[in-house]
Amino acid sequence: MFKALKSKNFKLFFYGQSVSVIGTWLQKTAVSWMVYSVTGSVFLLGLATFLSMIPSLFLAPIAGSIIGRYDRHKSMILLQSLAMFQAGALALLIYLKIYNINFILALSLFQGIINSFDMTCRQTMMIDIVNDKEDLPNAVALNSTLNNFARIAGPALAGIILHQYGEDICFIGNFLSYIPVLISLLMMKITPHIKAADKLKMWDDFIEGLEYVKKETDMAKMLLMLMVSSLFVISFNTLMPVFAKDIFSGNAQTFSWFESAAGIGSIVSAIYLANLKKSDNMNKIMIAASLLLGFSVIILAYSNSLTVALICMALSGVGMMAQTSSINIYVQTQSTVKMRSRSISYYLMAYQGMIPVGSLIIGYVSHIIGTRNTVAIQGIICIISVIVYVYYKKHSTEEELETCQVTYRNSKN
Repeated sequence: MFKALKSKNFKLFFYGQSVSVIGTWLQKTAVSWMVYSVTGSVFLLGLATFLSMIPSLFLAPIAGSIIGRYDRHKSMILLQSLAMFQAGALALLIYLKIYNINFILALSLFQGIINSFDMTCRQTMMIDIVNDKEDLPNAVALNSTLNNFARIAGPALAGIILHQYGEDICFIGNFLSYIPVLISLLMMKITPHIKAADKLKMWDDFIEGLEYVKKETDMAKMLLMLMVSSLFVISFNTLMPVFAKDIFSGNAQTFSWFESAAGIGSIVSAIYLANLKKSDNMNKIMIAASLLLGFSVIILAYSNSLTVALICMALSGVGMMAQTSSINIYVQTQSTVKMRSRSISYYLMAYQGMIPVGSLIIGYVSHIIGTRNTVAIQGIICIISVIVYVYYKKHSTEEELETCQVTYRNSKN
C-alpha cells in the first residue's frame, strides 16, 4: 500500500501535506459553520462554497497549459506561499472579530483562484516526485487517502475547537499548517522538466488538449460522467450544516460528525484503491461507486435517525471517493506525457469546477422545494446518469466490434 513512499521526494510531499490538509479542513469546516451561524442563510452558505471553487471551472484549462510550461516545483512553492497568505488574512480578520461576510467571500474567491492552479500543479507534479512510474497509481491513491484521513480528523478537530475555543483558533491553525509544507517542498531535489520554448500559445494548448480528450472517447465519457456527478450530486455536501443544525437539532459538533462520517467512507475507499495491483478496472469501479453514491444519498435525504444518516454519509463517502479517484487514476495513467497536465486540468474542471455551480443551484432549489427533497433528487440524478453512461458505453462497444468485424471481412475478401 505504501510502495510510492520509497521515493524520497514523494515521501517529503506526503508528510508535509499530512499537516496542511488537516489545517485546510479546519478552515473549511469553520467557514461553513460560521457563515451559516452568522447569516442563517443557506444561499450564502452555498455562495461561500461557490466562490472558493468556481475559478477551477474557468482557470483549470489555462492552469494546465501554464503549469506544463513552467517549473512545477517552483510553481508549487509560490502557490503554497500565496495560500498561506490567504489563510493568514482570514485568520487575522476572525481574530479581530471582523465578521464581514463580504471580506470572507472575497477571501474565499482568492482561495479558489489559488486552488485552480495549485491542484493542477499538485496532480501534475506526481510524475516528477515518484521515481518508479509504475507506482504512480499508488501515489494518487495514497494522496487521496491522506486527503480523506484529513477529512475525518479535520472536521472532528474543528468541531471540538469551535465548541470549546472559537473559530479563530481554526483559522490560525490552518495558517500555521503551511509551514511544514513549505519546508518539505524546499527540501525536495527535483530535476526541472523540459519547458516549452513558447510560453504564450495558451489558446493553442487549450484547443489541442480539448481535441485530445475528444479523441480519447473512454476518457471523454468518464469526464462527462464526473461533470454530471459534480454538478448535480456531490454538491449535496453543501447542505450538511442544514441537516446538522435544523433537521437533527444539533450543533457544530454534530456538523463535524457528518463531515467525518463521509471522511471515514472515503478513506476506506482510498485504502482499497491504494492496494490495487493494477489499474485496469477503473471503469467498473466507477460504475459501482456511482450507484452506491446515488442510493446512499436518497436514503440520507429522508432519514429521521441521526445514526442512519451518518451511515449513509459514510457510504456516500465510499462512493464519492471511488468515483472521483478511479477517474483520476484513469486520466493519469492513460494520458500521454505531453498531454498529462492538460488532461488533468480537464479532470479538475469537470470535478472542482462543477461543484460550486451545483452548490449554488441546490442552495436556491432547497429554498423552493426543501432540503430533503433537493438531496433526494440529487441521488436520483446520480442513478439515472449511471444508467445512461452504461447504455452508451455498451452501445459504443458494440459499434466498435461491428466495425472491426466488417474491417476483418473486407480484408479477407
